[in-house]
Amino acid sequence: MFVDRLLATLVHLRHGVTHDVLACWFGVDRSTITRAIGEMRPLLAERGCTISPGVRLRTLAEVIGHLGASGQTGIIDGTKIRVRRPAAGRKDRDVFISGKNKQNAVKTMVLTDQNGRVLFSSPARPGSCADITHARQLGLVKLLGDGPVVEILADAGYQGLGAQTGGRVVKPPHRKFKKDAPGWYEEMYERQRKAHSSRRIRVEHGIAHLKNWRALARHLGRREHISDTVRAVAGLLSHQQTADLAPRRQR
Repeated sequence: MFVDRLLATLVHLRHGVTHDVLACWFGVDRSTITRAIGEMRPLLAERGCTISPGVRLRTLAEVIGHLGASGQTGIIDGTKIRVRRPAAGRKDRDVFISGKNKQNAVKTMVLTDQNGRVLFSSPARPGSCADITHARQLGLVKLLGDGPVVEILADAGYQGLGAQTGGRVVKPPHRKFKKDAPGWYEEMYERQRKAHSSRRIRVEHGIAHLKNWRALARHLGRREHISDTVRAVAGLLSHQQTADLAPRRQR
């Protein structure tokens, strides 16, 4: 039944329950569970992120259009998801190694609104891909240049996008003095840095909610499924966040 396949997929994504355990719960073969999850995961990924009942955003262009129409600020950040190490001898084995923590990982770009509600999660890229490179590959520069006027908050990993987008990507203040900075400059720099960080922290909360799903805490399946997994979880989380924001019925 469709409901059983959907339920098995949700339990697997949310709690990381293995296919063997799910097969015991549902009284079927392990291959049946594997096939059911393989069928449901792309369907969930294609649903997109919910912004209101019955309204979903599926592409980055739709998200930028929504932010422009609603006058909201967007926040972007990249996050890594640990994956299994590729087999020895593969030519692309090193591209999954993250330069910062030296772990095998993939990277996804998350975009939230100013309240931390997830609006978009990109397909995964190898962990060695820089945040700014990933944003350019997704077409963010062109979308901001040709689309509506939208403010996007970003961290220092997106240094350079501000100039390329006409100032629409707002990054932390650049430190002009590397040493022997005047006292007044240090005070001003820290004040600006903290103000930017306090606005951008919402995306960190959104990423934390994504990582609460065990499928994204550490991905132990096949790497070619991680993009659908990320997008499926983002869509399910956004639906939950939208439901939580909906006004409660008066008793």
